[in-house]
Amino acid sequence: MNAEICRAIREYRLIELRYGWGLRLVEPHAYGHNDNGHDLLRCYQTSGASESGENRGWKHLRLDEINGLRVLQDQFARPRQGYKRGDKALDAQIYCEL
Repeated sequence: MNAEICRAIREYRLIELRYGWGLRLVEPHAYGHNDNGHDLLRCYQTSGASESGENRGWKHLRLDEINGLRVLQDQFARPRQGYKRGDKALDAQIYCEL
């Protein structure tokens, strides 16, 4: 899954994934590891399910809770407003980022 996520980030490809109880469509921006021992995907969710009720917006998704990740052919044009390189939540290591 790691190589797929980094490829999607490099190529500005949308990702469809199952997280929690439903499908989500996200724009991946950064992927890394935090000090709590979890791999995280920093992404902007454009549609789909959300346990918080916020189905659009910035999310940190734990990789161990993602199922059925699929990199789509569809692309997004540029980083979303508000994105900053060097995401502090990925405080242990950033594997790849826009």
